[in-house]
Parts: sequence; structure tokens; C-alpha cells
Amino acid sequence: MGSRTNDPRHRRPLAWALALLSASACHAQTPEAPATQTRFLDVTATHVPQAPELHALDIALVDVDGDGDLDAALAVEGAPNRLYINDGKGRFTWREGALGTRAHDAEHVRAADFNRDGHIDLVFVAEDDRTHQLFLGRGDGSFIDASDRLPKMSVGNGLAVGDVNGDGLPDIVVGNSGISGVKDEDGGRNFLWLNDPKRPGWFVDASNSHLPEIANKAQGVALADLDGDGDLDMVVATEAPPTRLFLNDGKGRFTDASDRLDQLTPLETREVHIFDANGDKRLDILLLNLTSNAGKWEKDPQARLLMQDAKGRFVDETAARLPANRFSSWGGAVVDFNRDGHPDIIAGAIDVPGFKPMQVRAYANDGKGRFRDLTAATIPTVTQGRSWSMAVGDVDGDGIADLFIGGWGTQARLLLGS
Repeated sequence: MGSRTNDPRHRRPLAWALALLSASACHAQTPEAPATQTRFLDVTATHVPQAPELHALDIALVDVDGDGDLDAALAVEGAPNRLYINDGKGRFTWREGALGTRAHDAEHVRAADFNRDGHIDLVFVAEDDRTHQLFLGRGDGSFIDASDRLPKMSVGNGLAVGDVNGDGLPDIVVGNSGISGVKDEDGGRNFLWLNDPKRPGWFVDASNSHLPEIANKAQGVALADLDGDGDLDMVVATEAPPTRLFLNDGKGRFTDASDRLDQLTPLETREVHIFDANGDKRLDILLLNLTSNAGKWEKDPQARLLMQDAKGRFVDETAARLPANRFSSWGGAVVDFNRDGHPDIIAGAIDVPGFKPMQVRAYANDGKGRFRDLTAATIPTVTQGRSWSMAVGDVDGDGIADLFIGGWGTQARLLLGS
């Protein structure tokens, strides 16, 4: 994700072969229980195919086979993307080859019914090999590769799906850090691909006409109605400052409103999450950051919380609202893990310099948008790794949100809510 001259993620002597071999079986072990009861139970050992060196960078939890439970589509770097099928109780098996057999450098995955046939489809965005992929679901857990319907290739790192022009069809936004045929240091304009209403599931490139001409070295994209006018706006997390805010005119045309963001310090941001942190009916912005991309200590990796005020500006109130952190975070999730009606935060943690695996962190919301670290009471001590992007969903059908955590060169993990 981005410029990585000294990135340990490029040191891959046997990683892919080991990952494929180790993933072929799910060890029959008893889950490692925490010393005291926590809100999540780590069931990785018994519920997830074992692949301790796989680079599973993102997950989409979605029912691909029509049996009513959530399956898992994994965006994988350096190996074919994976589909894990749920047995209805949160135990997953690998359906090998369901999403192709060629290795790519997939960074993110999103799901939607793009062709309006009633079945879930999947889109993947790739970085190093610039090979984005589109798979159209048949509804039975199998897919048709329709990647030729995607207009362009790029060094992509961000991905979001939503109806940006109000025609009822899901569109695709690709956050770029470089464009095919253009030097990566040029930064890369983002892509906006509008779903063609005459041929749903085919896409029209509206990047030049609908997006600002800004090269932003994107690492993440989120769509949400930030200004309350009924359409989807866009926040782009960037590896080089500043973070970007683009407002939608309702027809999918975006203008730069980044001056509304209070940016106190230069950030290398990997993910952006949009949610109402304090219950005032205005959406706020969470930025998850690195000190560097697994290199030296450079920028402050503190997670930042930008609260929206009555004038539509986003004020950095991190110091008063978030626990301090010095770890780098490549991914996280917003989920009400203590079921008190307020959104809480899960943050992946990696020790940089060193790129060392750490325990996932849990921050509980007091209902007014102030968070405290409740990791010890929430996350089992075994839940450690180089955690990446995460997905939230009820995978075991008990009505409680669960957490599927991606990992770079460490086991992807499943936490069941209890």
C-alpha cells in the first residue's frame, strides 16, 4: 500500500507457498480461552482455515450462496483471493478456486448486486500488479469473472461502493496512489465508475467529469452523507497529507471541501471510518494512521477523531476523546461491542518500527463520543497479529455482532461476540 522501498511486506521468499500449504486444513483445536471472560471469544483455531502466513488484507462478509448466513470473501496479496463458506454456525471452509486461481495483489474487496440479478457480486482492487477484478455471483457460491467490465487499471489502494448518482445502482470508487502508465510519484487521481443503467453490471468511467483533478495518494475511501443532503459524499484517506473531503451534488459530481477538515498534524492514514460518535445526528470521521509503512518512526500514528460541528466543519477533538496510542494501525472497525446502543471502536495494532504483531485494541464509547481502552475486558490475549482491515457481521446467527480480522503474514482471526 503505497511506496514501500524497505517494507517487510515485500520480503516474500516462501510466504505464498507456505500459506497455501498451511491453509489446506483447519486444525481441530480447542479455542484458546482468555484468562478471564471477554466480550469476544477468539475461535480462530476451530472456525477459520489455518493460513498463518497468508496476506488477507480485507474481508467482505456477505451471503454468496443464498443459505441465509454470512460467508467471507478475502482480498489476498500475493495469492489468489479466497472464498470461505459458512456452515451457519460461524465455521468456515475454503472453497478453493471460487475467485480465480491466479495470484494478484488485492488490497480491498466490496460486495453489492451490481447487475441487479438478485445475487451478490464482488469487486477487488489491486496495487502492485494493477489488476482489479469483478466477479458476478450466480447465487450458489460460484462466480463469473467479469473483470473486463472495469474501465481502467491502476495502483489502487482504496475502494468504496455506493449509489452516488441516485439511479438506484451501486457505483464504484477506486482510490489510487498511481495510474497505469503514469509514474507512481505523480500520486494518481481516483476513479469513479458509474453503473450503466442501460446495462447494469457494466461501468462507465466518469472520473474526469465527476471528480476533482487531484492526485491524492489514496489508501482508503469511505462514502457517507456527511452534509445531510441525502447523497453520498466521500472521504479519502491518504498516505501523504492532506486527508480529502469531497462533497456530492446529488448527481455524482464531487467538489473538494477538504478545507472543512481540521488537520492539526501531517498524517499517513490507512483507513477512514464515518459514524456518529456522540449521538448528535451528525456524522464524524475516524482516521487510523501509521508512523510509516513499516519503516522508521516518522509521523505521529495517533488515531484521530474529527467531530462535525453545526457548521459542517470537522474539528479534531482527539486529545479529549481517544486513548493515546503509539502503535500503527492498518485497519479497524466500528461496532457496538458492549451492546449499549453506542458505536465503539476496534483498532488493529502493529508496533513500528519493527512491524511486530500486537494485540487488537478495543475502545468503548461512553455515549457522548469519549472512548476508553477496554481491551482487557473485550479482546482475548491470543488475538494478536499484524491486523489489517476488518469486517463486522453476525456469522453464527446468535444476533450478536462478530468480527473477522484480516492479517498481513499472520493468521486471519475470527472473534465471536458473546
